[in-house]
Amino acid sequence: QVQLVESGGGLVQAGGSLRLSCTASGSIFSLNRMGWYRQAPGEQRELVAVISSGGDTDYADSVKGRFTISRDNAKNTVYLQINTLKPEDTAVYYCNAWGLLITTTEFDVWGQGTQVTVTS
Repeated sequence: QVQLVESGGGLVQAGGSLRLSCTASGSIFSLNRMGWYRQAPGEQRELVAVISSGGDTDYADSVKGRFTISRDNAKNTVYLQINTLKPEDTAVYYCNAWGLLITTTEFDVWGQGTQVTVTS
Protein backbone atom coordinates (compact mmCIF):
# COMPACT_ATOMS: atom_id res chain seq x y z
CA GLN A 1 0.00 0.00 0.00
CA VAL A 2 0.96 3.63 -0.52
CA GLN A 3 0.23 6.56 1.75
CA LEU A 4 0.45 10.24 0.90
CA VAL A 5 1.01 12.85 3.59
CA GLU A 6 0.44 16.49 2.69
CA SER A 7 1.49 19.62 4.51
CA GLY A 8 1.87 23.34 3.99
CA GLY A 9 -1.67 24.65 3.73
CA GLY A 10 -2.90 27.59 5.74
CA LEU A 11 -4.51 31.00 5.90
CA VAL A 12 -2.82 33.69 3.83
CA GLN A 13 -3.64 37.12 2.51
CA ALA A 14 -4.13 37.73 -1.20
CA GLY A 15 -0.80 38.22 -2.92
CA GLY A 16 0.96 35.92 -0.50
CA SER A 17 2.70 32.60 -1.07
CA LEU A 18 2.54 29.06 0.22
CA ARG A 19 4.48 25.88 -0.44
CA LEU A 20 2.65 22.58 -0.28
CA SER A 21 4.46 19.28 0.17
CA CYS A 22 3.33 15.70 -0.33
CA THR A 23 5.42 12.66 0.52
CA ALA A 24 4.63 9.15 -0.60
CA SER A 25 5.57 6.10 1.44
CA GLY A 26 4.99 2.37 1.22
CA SER A 27 5.95 -0.50 -1.02
CA ILE A 28 6.73 1.67 -4.01
CA PHE A 29 8.61 0.30 -6.99
CA SER A 30 8.16 3.35 -9.18
CA LEU A 31 6.41 6.67 -8.67
CA ASN A 32 5.36 7.91 -12.07
CA ARG A 33 2.93 10.78 -12.19
CA MET A 34 2.36 12.99 -9.16
CA GLY A 35 0.04 15.91 -9.04
CA TRP A 36 -2.06 18.41 -7.19
CA TYR A 37 -5.79 18.88 -7.47
CA ARG A 38 -8.11 21.21 -5.60
CA GLN A 39 -11.73 21.34 -4.63
CA ALA A 40 -13.52 24.50 -3.61
CA PRO A 41 -16.81 24.39 -1.67
CA GLY A 42 -19.65 23.37 -3.95
CA GLU A 43 -17.29 22.69 -6.84
CA GLN A 44 -15.85 19.59 -8.47
CA ARG A 45 -12.27 18.58 -7.88
CA GLU A 46 -10.05 20.03 -10.58
CA LEU A 47 -6.53 19.51 -11.80
CA VAL A 48 -4.00 22.10 -10.67
CA ALA A 49 -0.68 20.67 -11.86
CA VAL A 50 0.98 17.34 -12.61
CA ILE A 51 4.56 16.23 -13.03
CA SER A 52 6.01 13.05 -14.50
CA SER A 53 8.93 11.10 -13.13
CA GLY A 54 11.05 12.75 -15.78
CA GLY A 55 10.00 16.23 -14.77
CA ASP A 56 7.48 17.04 -17.50
CA THR A 57 4.80 19.34 -16.14
CA ASP A 58 1.29 20.45 -17.00
CA TYR A 59 -0.80 23.18 -15.39
CA ALA A 60 -4.35 24.39 -15.33
CA ASP A 61 -4.64 27.62 -17.28
CA SER A 62 -5.87 29.43 -14.17
CA VAL A 63 -2.60 28.85 -12.32
CA LYS A 64 0.01 29.13 -15.06
CA GLY A 65 2.67 31.64 -14.14
CA ARG A 66 1.74 31.60 -10.44
CA PHE A 67 2.08 27.95 -9.41
CA THR A 68 5.14 25.76 -9.83
CA ILE A 69 5.16 22.01 -9.35
CA SER A 70 8.39 20.16 -8.64
CA ARG A 71 9.49 16.86 -7.18
CA ASP A 72 12.36 15.25 -5.35
CA ASN A 73 12.49 11.66 -6.58
CA ALA A 74 14.94 10.63 -3.88
CA LYS A 75 12.41 11.67 -1.24
CA ASN A 76 9.26 10.57 -3.11
CA THR A 77 8.02 14.09 -2.55
CA VAL A 78 6.15 16.55 -4.75
CA TYR A 79 5.90 20.26 -4.04
CA LEU A 80 3.58 23.01 -5.15
CA GLN A 81 4.90 26.54 -4.85
CA ILE A 82 1.95 28.91 -4.91
CA ASN A 83 2.63 32.59 -5.49
CA THR A 84 0.43 35.63 -5.89
CA LEU A 85 -2.47 33.88 -4.19
CA LYS A 86 -5.99 34.99 -5.02
CA PRO A 87 -9.19 34.48 -3.03
CA GLU A 88 -10.40 32.16 -5.79
CA ASP A 89 -7.50 29.83 -4.99
CA THR A 90 -9.23 28.98 -1.73
CA ALA A 91 -9.84 25.23 -1.72
CA VAL A 92 -8.78 21.93 -0.27
CA TYR A 93 -5.67 20.85 -2.15
CA TYR A 94 -5.20 17.13 -2.72
CA CYS A 95 -2.07 15.28 -3.69
CA ASN A 96 -2.33 12.39 -6.13
CA ALA A 97 0.24 9.76 -7.05
CA TRP A 98 0.26 7.01 -9.65
CA GLY A 99 2.86 4.31 -9.99
CA LEU A 100 3.77 0.68 -9.38
CA LEU A 101 4.11 -1.30 -6.17
CA ILE A 102 6.99 -3.71 -5.71
CA THR A 103 4.46 -6.41 -6.66
CA THR A 104 4.11 -4.58 -10.02
CA THR A 105 0.51 -3.73 -9.19
CA GLU A 106 -0.51 -0.24 -10.23
CA PHE A 107 -1.64 2.23 -7.62
CA ASP A 108 -3.46 5.55 -7.87
CA VAL A 109 -3.84 7.16 -4.45
CA TRP A 110 -4.94 10.41 -2.90
CA GLY A 111 -3.81 12.34 0.12
CA GLN A 112 -6.13 13.55 2.83
CA GLY A 113 -6.10 17.12 1.58
CA THR A 114 -4.75 20.36 2.98
CA GLN A 115 -6.81 23.53 3.29
CA VAL A 116 -5.66 26.72 1.59
CA THR A 117 -7.64 29.82 2.48
CA VAL A 118 -6.90 33.18 0.87
CA THR A 119 -8.35 36.36 2.36
CA SER A 120 -8.80 39.57 0.42
